[in-house]
This record gives sequence, C-alpha cells and structure tokens, in this order.
Amino acid sequence: MRETFWQLVRFGVAGGLATGLYALVYSPLAAFKITSEQVANIAGYLVAMLSGYVLHSKWSFRGHGVSAKTSASKFFAVSLVSYAVNTFWVWLLTDDAMLAGPWWWPLIPIVVVTPLVTFSLNRLWVFS
Repeated sequence: MRETFWQLVRFGVAGGLATGLYALVYSPLAAFKITSEQVANIAGYLVAMLSGYVLHSKWSFRGHGVSAKTSASKFFAVSLVSYAVNTFWVWLLTDDAMLAGPWWWPLIPIVVVTPLVTFSLNRLWVFS
C-alpha cells in the first residue's frame, strides 16, 4: 500500500509536468485562435505523450515491473485513450454544437479526470 501511495505521488508529479506541458502548448494555440481547439489538443497531446513516457517509464513506475522497451506499445495505447478522453472534453466543452464554452474549460477535466484514468491503466496494465 505504501509503495502504491508513493508511486501515485511520483505519477502525480510526472503527470503534472506532462499535463503542464500539454497546457503550455494547447493554451496559446487555442486562446489566440492560431488553430482550432482540436488541433491545439493534438499538438498538446504529442508533447505530453512523449514527455510522459520518458517521465513515467524512468521515474513514476521504475522498478514496478516490465522494462521501458516492453511497455512502449502499451503506453502508447494508453496515451491514445488519454487523447480520446481529452478530445471528448474539448469537443463537449468548446464545440459550438455542444456547450460552446471558452477554450480553457477543457483544461479542468483534463487536469482532474484524465490523470486518474491514465494512472489506473498505467499501473494495472502498462507497467505491471
């Protein structure tokens, strides 16, 4: 139980960094209407996925199970789930046909909900 707690803390820090990088990429692209929210989401996802893989495989889940090489394809699959969840939030909260909210609304569930989903999948499947 203690190991899981500290793993969750490490995941939170590493995931927070990756999510912060996502927000740093997504926010100016969406806020200044450089591109659509969905394209900004893709750009943020790519940065977060690459940085997240390095951080999680080297630090968050180190010594938890499989090596980084054997976990890469599973991590990528989970990152696609993360991308799909984030795409849903962006669509639901900013699309004119849905809630038509401001560009920053999706950042709330992206920071709060998506990390819980990815931690569970990474711990139970990717790095187990």
